[in-house]
Amino acid sequence: MATLTLHAAGPIDADTAWRRYARLDEWASWAPHIRRVHARRRSLAPGLTGRVESVTGLKVPFRVDAVDDERRAWSWRVRVGPVRLRLHHQVHARDGGCSTDLTLHGPGLVLAAYAPLARFALRRLVRR
Repeated sequence: MATLTLHAAGPIDADTAWRRYARLDEWASWAPHIRRVHARRRSLAPGLTGRVESVTGLKVPFRVDAVDDERRAWSWRVRVGPVRLRLHHQVHARDGGCSTDLTLHGPGLVLAAYAPLARFALRRLVRR
């Protein structure tokens, strides 16, 4: 297993970036590889399960492990066939906007392949 951390910074405030994470219906607006999220709730909550549907129609099962609204942080797990990934997201306030971090844990080749798409999505998350 490998670990990879990605960063992005942009002009929107941290609360707006956090809302874009917390509201599942907003994911497709900043993550171009996501068509929609299928889940019983429309906001992040520990224990929430569902499926992220990609623009290609692939439905990826997930489980939210933790959500900390005060720290603007959350963690979840996804599974595609035999591949399992753990992801931890956090948003930080900074002068002139915010920054976000994504730490991924999983097979190195999978992380390397996903990194460019994840980096692109994170940049969109923190933009106006």
